[in-house]
Amino acid sequence: MLSIGVVQHACGADREQNLARAVAGIEDAADRGAELVLLQELHNHAYFCHTEDPGNFDLAEPIPGPTTEALGNAAQRAGACVVGSVFERRTAGIYHNTAVVLERDGTVAGTYRKMHIPDDPGYQEKFYFTPGDQGFMPIDTSVGRLGVLVCWDQWYPEAARLMALAGAELLLFPSAIGWDLADDAAERQRQLESWITIQRSHAIANGLPVVCCNRVGDEKTPDSRFSIMFWGASFVCGPQGEMLWQGETDRPQVGVVTIDRGRSEQVRRIWPFLRDRRIDSYREIGKRFAD
Repeated sequence: MLSIGVVQHACGADREQNLARAVAGIEDAADRGAELVLLQELHNHAYFCHTEDPGNFDLAEPIPGPTTEALGNAAQRAGACVVGSVFERRTAGIYHNTAVVLERDGTVAGTYRKMHIPDDPGYQEKFYFTPGDQGFMPIDTSVGRLGVLVCWDQWYPEAARLMALAGAELLLFPSAIGWDLADDAAERQRQLESWITIQRSHAIANGLPVVCCNRVGDEKTPDSRFSIMFWGASFVCGPQGEMLWQGETDRPQVGVVTIDRGRSEQVRRIWPFLRDRRIDSYREIGKRFAD
């Protein structure tokens, strides 16, 4: 068995307040028995990718750095592994959206640099983030092999499958996604359901639990011309896609759920998708399009 905490919260302009919310969530989850705690994407900052502003690169920091130190201290106090998020400055001109895994003793167990980078209205991330170059490799920890992916990665079955094939024991998705307030209620519901469904499908297709943490709150561009209502709805599902816990769409929450680590073995025995893959016939998957 493994108890997992998920910390969804709103973010404002004050980095220290945002980080304090994340640390408080870690402590809350650990007090309720969590051995692994997942934070949301870019939890230190208001979402700055609404616009292209070179000044925002000043928000970036190295790894190790101030955030890994703060999260490492929190992980050590809590006695829990923590998956956090850093706007990483690798060197001048190379910046990444990076998930960082802290061990129970506060040390950095590993990092994952976001591979799929969106460029959509309100999500102009290609201006800020260099795509990851570490591949889809799980991170070994005292609570298991963690297949950590980040936000836009969650739409790609290839990413989840490669993590599973590399031996991940669960998939984790720190996220920052929400509604354009210009969308009507029906469109918002379609988007939310699509987001949940695609991630549950990764659980089913790979026979692995999925843990997703998404932020909440209405965040505007500095000139207030564009606004995203981050929809929260963080969740944990089991290896058949069964929903074990789901957060609300409009308020901060800390959820703690216990998963049965043995279920993946049992599910894969009766749904042997990995066994029946036709790996001799998948060469076309490496092409952009079959033309």
